[in-house]
Amino acid sequence: MNKADSERLESALVQMGLSSVSSPDDADVIFLNSCVVRQSAEDKVVGTLGSLKPLKVNNPGKIVALMGCMVGPKTDVLEQRFPYVDVFLRPQQYEPLINLIGERLGIDAEGCIGTLTASPNVTAYIPIIHGCDKFCTFCIIPYRRGREISRPIPEIVREAELLSHRGVKEVTLLGQNVDSYGHDLPGNPDLGDLLSEVNEITSIQRVRFLTSHPNDMSDHIIDKVAELEKVCENINLPFQAGDDQVLLDMRRGYTSDDYIRLVEKIRNRIPTVSISTDLIVGFCGESDSQFEKTLDMLREIRFDKVHSAAYSTREGTIADRKMKDDVSDEDKRYRLRAVDELQEQIQTELNSSYVDVETQVLIEGMKRGRIYGRNRSDKLVYVDAPEDTIGSMVNVTIKETSPWSLNGSLS
Repeated sequence: MNKADSERLESALVQMGLSSVSSPDDADVIFLNSCVVRQSAEDKVVGTLGSLKPLKVNNPGKIVALMGCMVGPKTDVLEQRFPYVDVFLRPQQYEPLINLIGERLGIDAEGCIGTLTASPNVTAYIPIIHGCDKFCTFCIIPYRRGREISRPIPEIVREAELLSHRGVKEVTLLGQNVDSYGHDLPGNPDLGDLLSEVNEITSIQRVRFLTSHPNDMSDHIIDKVAELEKVCENINLPFQAGDDQVLLDMRRGYTSDDYIRLVEKIRNRIPTVSISTDLIVGFCGESDSQFEKTLDMLREIRFDKVHSAAYSTREGTIADRKMKDDVSDEDKRYRLRAVDELQEQIQTELNSSYVDVETQVLIEGMKRGRIYGRNRSDKLVYVDAPEDTIGSMVNVTIKETSPWSLNGSLS
């Protein structure tokens, strides 16, 4: 979501006549988009802000903006802590920075605000619902991004069409809880209805969505993923913990058995589906035996990808107010390492099945000196191919695999 917000703001700045530079030293405008979902992320934001202070002191005309989840409803504390920052922007609150730049340039910035879309790339993110109503005990998102607000289907379709005219081939529909899309709109359309509409856009070749919540993954959504040609068979479905008491303490609203049955339903309906997940180790009160149930879930379900993190207290959350962060840092590191080692083994085995298999890849660009893209299952694929294939859909025969990527050549 932060990447999407940054791309949308960048597009507005480009419309105002600005262009990106590679170094903060050379910039007239620096905006830092912050994430505070984990302590390490917040620490990185604070460190980066500190590194920007000398640039602002030496060049007072330089505009420095802080954006994103670090900025809450009140900015008094941030203004005192970082007095050299010119403007503080809550998530999706682009106008103050755009208006400030417009004043400096002597131009009317209103038109730029009204046409915010992602910057043109082969792939793009489109936010479809902002905020979250779940209030999981560990999560700061509802307090920083607010309650759920869905964008109307016609507005999203128009944005996808505009992006397609600018060369985008794949769009990812985004939300903190994307499966709850539409419940606040007239007629109660859902994500399945939106997927159907975006699937009809001629120049868009692939559609993805994230992140899902197990409680809101409906049969209608599953059916649309199975039926629609352009919707990729790839679902991110966080389970967070394998023990039912820990899930209850997290206020997730489901049990491990509920989750397993949902995965079985998805795989029965979409046999080629790839499923990724998010999980937290070391949540308040989690015992060794409870953590072992998380490893059991990984062994049973065999996810294609796992985003794992050690729990860190976020000020203002329910867990911060009512629970004790009583799992030691040493235990958290051990559990995180155990998850990563097990998942590396699982991904090694899953990815090895691609050897000598032909897979369709959308070439996105160059990374580490090699052409790369992703297949419908969201596998990172490095391809022996010329640069002029960037932006093309190609068939690739896989020759080598690792836990993290596939390597192949044009078929």
